Parts: sequence; structure tokens; C-alpha cells
Amino acid sequence: MYKNYAADLSTIMMPREGSRKRESSYDRTGGNDDRIYIKKGDTAVIADIKAPGMITHLWMTLMNEGFSEETNSLRKVVLQFYWDNEEEPSVQAPIGDFFGMGHAMSRNFVSAPLQMSPQDGKGFNCWFPMPFRERALLTVINECDTTLILYYYVDYEEYKEPKEDFLYFHSQWHRELPTKGVKEETFPTHRDWCFSGENKTGDENYIILEAKGRGHYVGANVNIHNLNPNGLWDWPGEGDDMIFIDGEQHPRLHGTGTEDYVNMAWCPTQEYSAPYHGLILGGKDNWKGKISYYRYHLQDPIMFEESIKVSIEHGHDNHRSDDWSTTAYWYQTEPHLPFETILPVKERLPINEESLSWGEVEYKNQTI
Repeated sequence: MYKNYAADLSTIMMPREGSRKRESSYDRTGGNDDRIYIKKGDTAVIADIKAPGMITHLWMTLMNEGFSEETNSLRKVVLQFYWDNEEEPSVQAPIGDFFGMGHAMSRNFVSAPLQMSPQDGKGFNCWFPMPFRERALLTVINECDTTLILYYYVDYEEYKEPKEDFLYFHSQWHRELPTKGVKEETFPTHRDWCFSGENKTGDENYIILEAKGRGHYVGANVNIHNLNPNGLWDWPGEGDDMIFIDGEQHPRLHGTGTEDYVNMAWCPTQEYSAPYHGLILGGKDNWKGKISYYRYHLQDPIMFEESIKVSIEHGHDNHRSDDWSTTAYWYQTEPHLPFETILPVKERLPINEESLSWGEVEYKNQTI
């Protein structure tokens, strides 16, 4: 049985078993048309591996018809990956969000498992190992208004026999627009709205992940669009992370604030990327506009035997109504809870700040 796992600097000298292989978009004619074309509304299979193995690296970049860049294409293109002939995908996320950043944006950043590389962060890389026993099926759905031009590598190891014991890789995107907050006018002062109230149960927290089975949570990227029109102190954080494990009624892990969960401090705006935590997009003055964080629990995975719920307050005591979206990453046994159908394109798109009229943005019949 094959025991080699994803290599790192401490194990790279050890002998490895299996064969290095790749699926890519190279031009089968020998020419230079090293890409595939996915028509509007179509789903393309970029890899269908029918042998035991493990994906060790993904690279992708994309353009649209005529080598133009369609607005919000990074939210219109969806990845769905399936392991071992399962009917429900174990990975489901818009392409930009999956590779580490929301808002249908790309920016240069470096983390251990996910990276966006030059030019302008449009070279997407994923280093999460993705093992499978019989089959890996990777698909790309084009919901752009035009044909998608996609370049890709799927680098993997193929084995004669499956590994003895492993958990399957999972990833799921989620969005809440707006989060269910409390109107500031109901509080005596702006400070009361920002800091008063108690939340011991996690009710109405934003849910990053809810899973059943045995496994471990390995992190998320968190994207917030500040939708508060108030010009006073407008930090959209102050939200404690609360992680409930194996059906416990109280969070086993209870944090102290949004920036603290992502290992930063004092309402940061300075953009920064490290192996396991970072701030890709810092927002505008007074934390207005769009913000993107990440926190990857590679050195401190959060284990669960039966279930896990990873949640965080949207503002202290869930007072704020902003645009939140996250992509969670975890490993677990199968079967997993079936994912909800991903939001339709219109409901995935980011809010256009240039045309944003405060108090008049409508979403699902709600006025922000």
C-alpha cells in the first residue's frame, strides 16, 4: 500500500511510489492553441482520472471570447469536483473564490495552499492535496455571457493501489447578502450599536461551514463588502468566531473578533500575505468598500468526529448588515452533506460600488 503523502521540504528526500501525471489544456495538434473553449452555458470536463491517485497541484487562468475580460467572470465560472463516482460534488465554488479571493477580483497574493500569481493575480494555483481511490472528475461550468477560454494544469500522482487511509478534500462557497443585522436607529448611540449586546449561542451568526461526518476543517477565505452608509467609525468586524463541534450547544472554540480570527490586530487595513493568514484587500478609508481575508488551519486543523459548524458574528452581536461571502476548505469521510444548489449568476455577482446608491440596493426583496 502507498504511504507517501503530499511532499514538503522535510520529506522531499524520501522515495516516492507511483507515477507523476498531468491533464492539461495543451494543443493536441502540436500547435500553440493551448487552451480549451467552453461555450456559454456549457460544462467542460478538464480531468477524468480513472485510477487511484492524488491531485497535488492545480493551475488555471482564463479569458473570454476575443481574449477580452468579461466583467465578473470569476464569479460566473463555477468549479465542481467529484471523487469516486459520487453523485454530489465535493467541491463547488466560483473559480475566483475557490482560488482564494472573492468579489470577482484577482490580486497577487501568496499563501501556503492557494496563490494568485502575476500578471495581476490571474495565475491561479492550488496546492491542497486531493486523494481518491477510483476516480477524480473535475468540471468547469461557464455561465459567462460569452465563450470562456481556459488554460489549466491538473498535476497528480497515480498509484497501483489506493492509499490505506485518507479523508476526501471538500470546498464550498457561501454568500449572505445582506447579513441579517439590526438597525442603528434602535440604539441610543452609534457606540452602542457597535459594541453593546450579548451573544452566547451563536444564533444568526454567519455560517462559514456546516458539515457532518468525521474530518477536519482547514480554513476559509472571508470576503466582506461594507454596506453601511454611516460616515462614523465603520469597522465591519467585531465579530467573534464560534466553532461548534460534534453537536455541542456551546462553541468549543470561541474567538475574540474578526481580525483576531485571521491572526491580525486592531482593525487592519494594511495588505499582507503569509502562509496561513492574510489580508488580500484592505478596504477604503473607514473600512468602506470591499475587504478579503484568509485563515488556513494547516498547522492547527480543527477536528470533528460527527459534525462541525464554523460560524462568525457579522458585527458584534450580529448587528451589521453587509455582504459576506466565504469559501470553506475541509477534509472528511464520505458521504458528505449534499451542497445546496449554488446561487444563480445574478445572485453571485458582486455589488458594483460605482453605481451603489445607499439604502436602495435590493436583494431578494430586501432593501439594504
